[in-house]
Amino acid sequence: MQCINSMSREQYQKLKSDRKASGKSKYHSSRTIRDGILFDSIKEADRYSELSMLEHIGAISSLKRQVKYLLIPSQKDPDTGRVIERACSYIADFVYTNNRTGETIVEDAKGIRTQAYKIKKKLMLYKYGIHITEV
Repeated sequence: MQCINSMSREQYQKLKSDRKASGKSKYHSSRTIRDGILFDSIKEADRYSELSMLEHIGAISSLKRQVKYLLIPSQKDPDTGRVIERACSYIADFVYTNNRTGETIVEDAKGIRTQAYKIKKKLMLYKYGIHITEV
């Protein structure tokens, strides 16, 4: 018996567009809007609500969303200057200051810990000395 593990480009594009139309990601999280902001998951939106309340009462400050950290810069061909490898970055869900300790917290509302995430977490610690808090 022969097993076919491939699909045509058209089938792939349809599958991809159906997933976008349904609002579901490949990890089954549902995009949601809260306070006029689009979040990748309900978990992330819930955490934003909690952090907003903490900021409002003064427990934290400087709450930011989707903060980008460059982990590895793009690599260019020395002769042509053409990019041969794109940059690798980590985008934190939230960054804020704990007002009690003065510590800057980098936080990720994690559902599934992918291999790419695990590597980026290690690179954040190596390059910036930042331990990502997972909630």
